[in-house]
Amino acid sequence: MFSSPSEIKEKMKDLGKVCIPGMRLSLLNNENIAGPGTYELRGYIYASLAGVLKTEKDENNTTVISVDSPKTPSILPKTGDIVTAKVTVVNPRLVQCNVLCVGPSVLVRPYRGILKKEDIKATDRDRVDPYKCYRPGDVILARVLPMTEIHWYHLSTAENELGVAIATAEGSPQGVSMVPVSWSEMQCPKTLVKEPRKVARIIPEYLNQTLFPVGNNHNNNLNNKEN
Repeated sequence: MFSSPSEIKEKMKDLGKVCIPGMRLSLLNNENIAGPGTYELRGYIYASLAGVLKTEKDENNTTVISVDSPKTPSILPKTGDIVTAKVTVVNPRLVQCNVLCVGPSVLVRPYRGILKKEDIKATDRDRVDPYKCYRPGDVILARVLPMTEIHWYHLSTAENELGVAIATAEGSPQGVSMVPVSWSEMQCPKTLVKEPRKVARIIPEYLNQTLFPVGNNHNNNLNNKEN
């Protein structure tokens, strides 16, 4: 059975609302802001999920552009958030990782994150050696920077509160995490092996303690070094 012209028009209207990741949705300005399921990039709002375009007014009468989907996670990383990520690749220019949590909230799925060498520390940014700060398998805390690429979350660990939360030394027994002995070094309590790291000053609300339990020794050891 053929559809009538009005039915076709209505279907096309609905089709126009469907978004795919990376689709440009709107200008980013005083009238339009990015909502759930979207991200900001170079003056525009883009879809980060497959779903249906949704617009609504906030209390300031600004239009919130969002993408609604049956699979839309309730939380997505956004600029300024503190996230928990697991390091996957380290090379002389950058660190790649999977973003797993925003604050203590676990994400529905991991998102790809990238940490450039100049965003690892606040000082000596050009002389930082990423391999002396992070290793594959490390669990780190990082802050989300404004997006400059569509498929990556750009991260920073320049603040003292950010960096390695959990790490295991090479050759250490499985499940045995290192403890910090300074802001730039951690040690395995079993093998006594020391390895360089950019150590985080853990703030409990930044980390899901169920998924990533960090012992009290983490901060206590660092505080004792300062006293």
